[in-house]
Amino acid sequence: MSFVSKIKVMHITFAIIASMLSSHVLSHGGVAFQEDQCVITVDFMQAHFTVFQPETRESEEFCEDIPDVTGSLFVMEYLHELLQEMYVDFRIIRDVNNIGRFADWSDVQAMDDLESATVYYQAASVEDSGYYRASYTFEERGTYIGIVTAEQPGEDQSHNAVFYFQVGGRDWGTIPVFILLLLLCQAGYWYYNGGYDRYSQRKQKS
Repeated sequence: MSFVSKIKVMHITFAIIASMLSSHVLSHGGVAFQEDQCVITVDFMQAHFTVFQPETRESEEFCEDIPDVTGSLFVMEYLHELLQEMYVDFRIIRDVNNIGRFADWSDVQAMDDLESATVYYQAASVEDSGYYRASYTFEERGTYIGIVTAEQPGEDQSHNAVFYFQVGGRDWGTIPVFILLLLLCQAGYWYYNGGYDRYSQRKQKS
């Protein structure tokens, strides 16, 4: 294979890896880590997002995956002052369609019966203190989707954050993605160092 062809294949490989990485970064929709803190993004607004399980984990903080099937306290600390003026509600639904970490608002809108999938809903309220709290006692382990909706009084437009999380067990999450990336990098290294050419030559001789 010519040098130019190898360069083209290399570009394709890196494009695939970049695409997977970008999909992973965006996969959580509303939740991401920033400077070792969990941050939820409600459209263009952000808030620190923390989950506590005081009955079993005391003051330990969680972000995406919750270890125990028990009472859980969800806390948002608004980082955008506009959120303090908005009506904010919070909903937890079962991931009935197995959307997983790629869940977004369009998936919620496409659901046939949102109410039947809902396990918890806290009605909208204005929290001018800058802290929003919701408490729910989980009864089953499994995968869930959290939905935060914020609306400015007097406006029809709503702002949403959608995030996936697991309760009562380990979620392997991104580990398979990184294993696949590692295998792709190893295969690329083997190819660009003549591994494929040597393999082809051996096959021709045999």
